[in-house]
Amino acid sequence: MNRIDRKFQELKRKQKPAFIPFITAGYPDLQTTMDLILEFEKKGADIIELGIPFSDPIADGPVIQDSYYKALDKGVKVAQIFDMVLQLRKISDIPIVSMVSYSIVYKSGYQEFVEKACRAGLDGLTIPDLPVEENDEFFELAKKYNFKLICFIAPTTTNERMSAIIQRSQGFLYYISVVGITGVRDALPDDIFQNINKIKQMTSTPICVGFGVSTPEQVKMIGKLADGVIVGSAIIKEVGKYLNTSPGELVKNVSGFVGELAKGVNI
Repeated sequence: MNRIDRKFQELKRKQKPAFIPFITAGYPDLQTTMDLILEFEKKGADIIELGIPFSDPIADGPVIQDSYYKALDKGVKVAQIFDMVLQLRKISDIPIVSMVSYSIVYKSGYQEFVEKACRAGLDGLTIPDLPVEENDEFFELAKKYNFKLICFIAPTTTNERMSAIIQRSQGFLYYISVVGITGVRDALPDDIFQNINKIKQMTSTPICVGFGVSTPEQVKMIGKLADGVIVGSAIIKEVGKYLNTSPGELVKNVSGFVGELAKGVNI
């Protein structure tokens, strides 16, 4: 069984939503990325979303974009990220989903990318610019490898398109809480619960909410209804605060912040 499915089954028994921190691979370097993932797991992370740096991300705001650029400036490559995950798999079984640009997958070819990702120990992908209606071949290939392609639903998604996305999404559905790009928000939209309820009536696939979520209070609020809560920009901002400290200090402080966020799902 895929690690993502196993995790959601475990959490369902515990009646607990998943806490999913996002981190950029290679920011500030790959060894620190691996150390952060291991500490996040100890602090209560259930699944990791691992961003693969790309020069032209379409869904990410300035905070995550900046982390991508800094990682790319240091020469981080997809093959090195896969190697890091492979090393991580010797000591951790936490589910890992990579956020990746469709361009990177397309350039490699579906089969080659999925085979390499599976060999490394990744469990699935979130691809913000993947048009679900045009990639049956990719979705079928992923099923063959028991590799999850997680699809996005936005507040502006029509009912017709929502049905098509629900039919194809594997592992969980990623509900984008805000109209726009990733980034810290002081307040989340009023219609968030109404929209989650609407999707829940259409599918039993777990629904995880991200974009804009940045405080323990917001994690707690969303965790009362959603099956998972994803936090990205707030964590990357925290990494940025400690770039001039030692790697040990950075990991200690950022994982402490993640631990506070993770307490929000213990409801």
